[in-house]
Amino acid sequence: MLCLAPLARAGAHLMGARTTRRILEDGRGICTWLPSLFSALPRGATFNASSARNSSTSTAASQNTPSYSYVIVGAGSAGCVLANRLSEDAHESVLLLEAGPKDMLLGSVRLSWKIHMPAALTYNLCDDKYNWHYHTLPQAHMDERVMYWPRGRVWGGSSSLNAMVYIRGHAEDYDRWQREGARGWDYQHCLPYFRKAQSHELGEDRYRGGSGPLRVSRGKTNHPLHQAFIEAGQQAGYPFTQDMNGLQQEGLGWMDMTVHKGKRWSTASAYLRPVLSRPNLTAEVRCLTTRVLFEGKRAVGVEYTQNGQKKKVFADKEVILSGGAINSPQLLMLSGVGNANDLKPLGIPVVQHLPGVGSNLQDHLELYVQQQCSQPITLYKAQKPHHMIKIGLEWLSMFTGYGATAHLESGGFIRGRPGVTHPDIQFHFLPSQVIDHGRVPSKVEAYQVHVGPMRSTSVGWMKLKSANPLDHPIIQPNYLSTEVDVSEFRQCVKLSREIFAQRAFQPYRGPELQPGPGVQTDAEIDAFVRRKADSAYHPSCTCKMGAPSDPAAVVDPDARVLGLEGIRVVDASIMPSVVSGNLNAPTIMMAEKAADVIRGRPALVDPGVPVYRPATLETQR
Repeated sequence: MLCLAPLARAGAHLMGARTTRRILEDGRGICTWLPSLFSALPRGATFNASSARNSSTSTAASQNTPSYSYVIVGAGSAGCVLANRLSEDAHESVLLLEAGPKDMLLGSVRLSWKIHMPAALTYNLCDDKYNWHYHTLPQAHMDERVMYWPRGRVWGGSSSLNAMVYIRGHAEDYDRWQREGARGWDYQHCLPYFRKAQSHELGEDRYRGGSGPLRVSRGKTNHPLHQAFIEAGQQAGYPFTQDMNGLQQEGLGWMDMTVHKGKRWSTASAYLRPVLSRPNLTAEVRCLTTRVLFEGKRAVGVEYTQNGQKKKVFADKEVILSGGAINSPQLLMLSGVGNANDLKPLGIPVVQHLPGVGSNLQDHLELYVQQQCSQPITLYKAQKPHHMIKIGLEWLSMFTGYGATAHLESGGFIRGRPGVTHPDIQFHFLPSQVIDHGRVPSKVEAYQVHVGPMRSTSVGWMKLKSANPLDHPIIQPNYLSTEVDVSEFRQCVKLSREIFAQRAFQPYRGPELQPGPGVQTDAEIDAFVRRKADSAYHPSCTCKMGAPSDPAAVVDPDARVLGLEGIRVVDASIMPSVVSGNLNAPTIMMAEKAADVIRGRPALVDPGVPVYRPATLETQR
């Protein structure tokens, strides 16, 4: 019997511990059951006896159900990172499930230009081909408007749809996470993972990475309107920052972008496609995961549909949810993990009562302050059909020209009022006019600044609409529900107007288009904000990371779902609070850090990193 121990362990892994034990106890010969054992082995699966199969599954089903060390749900900004890092261990097998398609048609970047051409980003914001196309409830404090939330449903997730702005947030965001219960997620523990992920075109330093998979470039346009915006910020009293992801976030300057050699550099480009040849990594597309399978309190696999067929797969070590701030809590709730009072009326059996699932929803709102340009130098003409053809042909042939950038190359961060310790307002400048998420063509030669507060006090929630996985959840962000948020937006408008009024814009300044000369009083500005503010597409915090004693927490600082075994959540949903900036770079960092946790590696740390502090808080600038 001892000589059969390795094969018995293999049998326990593939066919279930009970089945294997019964076969051996019955005295059936090895030749009888060995073919069944190997027929159950899927591509990339390995022998591992870390867990038994779901006891509710029949013997025949167990023999035919594939098994992997890790099953990752969602090939987005976090999922692609995890698939890469976890499959570095050749003895582990990894399955990556994505609800959407691949990010390339017939393996061609050019045929998939709507994703990979940086300037084409609005195309995928306007339909549901690669996009979950979510909408919120009517917002009571925004004139009952229903807000549009595009989220990526494709390899790369939202990193295949976003505006490619690479912003990490402020060091204080991560130190705040530590205070909020995310032990080990302070800045000194996060910065090394930002560096690990990154390969910056300017080279490595104390803040930048130089050899990571994620290619990052610096805005380098010589467009006079970008130059004017940075100069106007200094004329208004704000500093110039050499690197808003480095020592000093505060100030205006050139933005970093996930663009490499004229192409979008999503996590699919950086992390997934380069390692698809690994024999221990399997990546499936068009798989809608409908529930996590539990054996008691332990996650043992997932159920999903693909090509109209219902399928199951087992995870011998862990199920990892990386669907994002909407899909991850939705899947938890569909699987019986959430607020029992919400799940029971939908007929969903409760596996674990966790009222924090779907709560603590946070996002960034922004609006556009727009100025007509007196010279024909904006992107207005570039959006005319014959110019678009020329731009497209140049990009398709050489990956250069106006198609090789998203044009959001300058921006910055400022403090909106005295007493604020670190920037709470963000700017993105664009030498063009955007109307309705880009779904309506520009009307005139114009430029604009996207502006919004970074740390909103309005907190929302999301819940299931039904037990049907195809139904979008109910999303309630509660935008502008506090007076603090209203006053901060009022200040955003005033400070943006002040920058546009500086002499650097004098050669280009035409009439103000938005808010417009008729909007001057506080009441008029507040009404404009209610009419025109929109999501910056940064939903987060719906599976809050925190201490087990925190009643709002969903995962612990190791990203393990509280009260359960064998399941983690790794994506923007586990942020304790939203960071001061865009979310793609922090999400990638979190996945890099979580991968080390999952693999049992010691955490990277860089103590004593210098961080800029303003000389005084008595003045706003």
